[in-house]
Amino acid sequence: MRSQLISRRDLEFLLYEWLRVEELIALPRFGDHSRETFDGFLDLCEELATRHFAPHNKRNDSMEPTFDGTRVTVIPEVKAAIEAFAKANLIGAAMDERHGGIQLPSVVDAAGLCWFQAANAGTMAYLFLTIGNANLLSAHGTPEQIERFVVPMVEGRATGTMCLSEPQAGSSLADITTRAEPADDGSFRLFGSKMWISGGDHELTENIVHLVLARIPGAPAGVKGISLFIVPKYLVAEDGSVGERNDVVLAGLNHKMGYRGTTNAVLNFGEGAHTPQDAPGAIGYLIGEPNRGLSYMFHMMNEARLGVGLGATALGYTGYLKSLEYARERRQGRAITAKDPATQQIPIIEHADVRRMLLAQKSYVEGALGLLLYCNRLTDLERADPDPEAGRRHRLLLEILTGVAKSWPSQWCLEANSLAIQVHGGYGYTREYDVEQHYRDNRLNPIHEGTHGIQGMDLLGRKVIQHDGASLGLLTEVVTATVAAARDAGGAAAEFGAELDASWQRLLTVTGSMFAAGDPVAAMANSTIYLEAFGHLVISWIWLEQLVAVGDREGDFYDGKRAAARYFFRYELPKTGPQLDLLESLDRTTLDVRADWF
Repeated sequence: MRSQLISRRDLEFLLYEWLRVEELIALPRFGDHSRETFDGFLDLCEELATRHFAPHNKRNDSMEPTFDGTRVTVIPEVKAAIEAFAKANLIGAAMDERHGGIQLPSVVDAAGLCWFQAANAGTMAYLFLTIGNANLLSAHGTPEQIERFVVPMVEGRATGTMCLSEPQAGSSLADITTRAEPADDGSFRLFGSKMWISGGDHELTENIVHLVLARIPGAPAGVKGISLFIVPKYLVAEDGSVGERNDVVLAGLNHKMGYRGTTNAVLNFGEGAHTPQDAPGAIGYLIGEPNRGLSYMFHMMNEARLGVGLGATALGYTGYLKSLEYARERRQGRAITAKDPATQQIPIIEHADVRRMLLAQKSYVEGALGLLLYCNRLTDLERADPDPEAGRRHRLLLEILTGVAKSWPSQWCLEANSLAIQVHGGYGYTREYDVEQHYRDNRLNPIHEGTHGIQGMDLLGRKVIQHDGASLGLLTEVVTATVAAARDAGGAAAEFGAELDASWQRLLTVTGSMFAAGDPVAAMANSTIYLEAFGHLVISWIWLEQLVAVGDREGDFYDGKRAAARYFFRYELPKTGPQLDLLESLDRTTLDVRADWF
């Protein structure tokens, strides 16, 4: 029976037939790997996700963590799953060998993590954050910090969090007030409150490593005065042993629409409930230099944005596969041409509108998965390519695509989940079927790690114009090369390539005209619409890439790819025309409306 989590066949096509990840083995960083190790890793991920994560997904949702005022209780299956994941050394799969990792390419690692995100987003969230935390400290921490805090995370003895938002500030990090006062021993004492901290408290591991944004007294105002600190739940001695409780207190748990299996905490630092070393404040350790904390945190945030996109894709993907299976088995109605009510009912997949919904889902999730794997391959090339200029080009491409890779899947794979419910009909709206939970879990992804509005402003206000437009220019080169390859391939690929080329050139023209008008406020007013149009064009390019890779291969799998590409170019790409018209007009509707009119 084929998995209803992720399609292994699709992963193999994307990795080997399109992205040709075996070529990465030629780079020294990945020289110890082979197609055999890549396949073995994917086998392991599928097996562990299916055996240890998927079985308790619904129980994790219905029996969410509880807090009795002293400690948090989580169902025991979560701890067992985390231990199995860590025992297989999956936390450090893509990390440096010197830090306990196996230096697997990020693109292969991402493909494997898909299985866990699809199987159980609530449990996987603890591990997803731990991996990002460990990667940040590996890049910016001191050798002592890495030994004390990264090694336990890689071994599964500790989990990690990121503590950014505050109740009064939300996404506006310039307005955080948590303060960090220097102590005589070189550490700091932190005081403040953090909100929406996923994995913020639990008893699943012996320690929790919090990464906390705070201000040192006298720091500049705004984001230029933010520093980053390690604040463990329990202090760690020089020999690595876990010691007394730090002054980090759980004030309460947030109760979410989805992701219910993940604790989501309000944390208070330095409120006096615990006084480690008889000094007030939560003990923290500065990472890197003072006032550069946000730049360090972006290492984890950008990685998390790709992770959010991957998680959204995985949830959309498993919902698609489950609705596909349901559509094949559920019999209802008859063909339009069948007049005799005594004839047997047909599987609903035979109805054109159901096929439309399935094709839409397929085009969204397979397009999104392609984009996420492409971005992770850029991460590998940026890190490992010995040519500095090539590395710079990979970085420029990754910078302009990261926001799209976070936001597009979190919007359109959520729509795939909505369509999966619709395919199930009334059954899809009940708790007995998985698809309603997948929708609830996925609804978080358009919100965290930067909402659509934030990503839109970043794309239009920064990424397309940074480095004198170098990132957008480089992406245009890549898209143009794909269009040329499609033209050479002929047939539908050439036809779709011409359509993409025309739409992309229109995007460039509109982008230029928006800034040439000299009214940046009007230009930015519809930046979210710009993000949507830009994202649809990027996914059109990803589908054209896949169509070129399919070539003239025969078989149901390749025919399915052709059908999904055709759907996207016929049903989705045309949506960008009216959006570009609106952007070009510098419409002021949202600017001119007054608050009193609502």
